[in-house]
Amino acid sequence: MQNRRQWVKFAAVAVSAIWLGATAGTAFAAEKVTVFAAASMKNALDAANAEWAKESGKEAVVSYAASSALAKQIEGGAPADVFISADLDWMDYLAKKNLIKADTRSNLLGNSIVLVAAKDKVKPVDIKQGFDLAGLLGDGKLAMGEVKSVPAGKYGKAALEKLGVWSSVEGKVAGAESVRAALALVSRGEAPFGIVYRTDVNADPGVAVAGTFPSDSHPPITYPIAILSESKNADTAAYLDFLKSEKAAHFFTEQGFTILK
Repeated sequence: MQNRRQWVKFAAVAVSAIWLGATAGTAFAAEKVTVFAAASMKNALDAANAEWAKESGKEAVVSYAASSALAKQIEGGAPADVFISADLDWMDYLAKKNLIKADTRSNLLGNSIVLVAAKDKVKPVDIKQGFDLAGLLGDGKLAMGEVKSVPAGKYGKAALEKLGVWSSVEGKVAGAESVRAALALVSRGEAPFGIVYRTDVNADPGVAVAGTFPSDSHPPITYPIAILSESKNADTAAYLDFLKSEKAAHFFTEQGFTILK
């Protein structure tokens, strides 16, 4: 009987320890703010998150991809606290489905788009009305985000249409799943030119800017941010405040973003 009592006591202690460990793990996991962010933000946001972790003792974990893919994942029920899109359209998409907390939405950052080439082959390109992009490409491809969904691709197509050269290069476009994937095509030498955000150039030493698209050749590049409707994380509001603070600003400006107020 004594042995049985000791065994029952041991089992109860063991179960209690397992439960406490599980709940502690859950509590720790709950402290992590889950962020879905446009791929172009990776370098800057990783640096900002490291600073937030140092200051607050909290952690933000980020899933980076094209804004279109992230918005669809959120719509499908993927658990996240914050969404940062590379354009207004995909934030609007979630807003219409009541998947963001409207009163937390704001425009966080601005950007620009550039024509890039391999660093060892780059030559200046004067990007203006009717410039001969097709001639520059020759038999090669133009790497850019998928023009129907990826924000960088949509901005790029708009600029090429405004400059009157889209029809001459449409058949040469290599559409990528994200702007960073388009950047990689150029870096690996699989495409002689690509259209990416200026901030992306800092992420790959193998590419360089050949030319910058005029700001009036495409809609303003805006990165909106919002807390998602399903978020229950108590740290999310503080995290948003940090990203919009002066403390975080330099992490973004160092990568070439502009701060929107």
